[in-house]
Amino acid sequence: MVVRSGGPVHQRQAFHEAREVAPMFLGTHQPRLDDKGRLFLPAKYREELAEGLVITKGQERCLYVFPVEEFQRITEALSTAPVTAKAVRDYSRVLFASASDETPDKQGRITIPQSLRVYAGLERDCVVIGANTRLEIWDSRAWESYLSAQEQAFADLSEEVLPGIL
Repeated sequence: MVVRSGGPVHQRQAFHEAREVAPMFLGTHQPRLDDKGRLFLPAKYREELAEGLVITKGQERCLYVFPVEEFQRITEALSTAPVTAKAVRDYSRVLFASASDETPDKQGRITIPQSLRVYAGLERDCVVIGANTRLEIWDSRAWESYLSAQEQAFADLSEEVLPGIL
């Protein structure tokens, strides 16, 4: 294991432990919603999400899907943020009020609550993308529009977002 030198041992250990348990979601998949608002999770993600997940509103009118452990980590981080900060209160209210905890059924389907389907404009054709430690669920047309608008910006931003890495 390679760690940054100079940091206390407990910080290096916590970093190492966090990296071992955090799932990494990659790729683009195109499942469809059924008539009951259920979506098949891509097979490659089912094991990481088998014990449960949290679906909530995301930015740009998509849905975020977090493994329970990752959502707990976010909850803990937000609980240490100052409640006196309006942005923290506003973000927390929307994030938690719209959150729904789900457990995939035996076929790997999850039910997306009606209010979240309306928020993201989900009707039938969806796109599920891996976004590092979460999944995102998009309406397929909204994803195509977003992606076409962002691809050049993605190419232009690599030096600013990941200086010295790429």
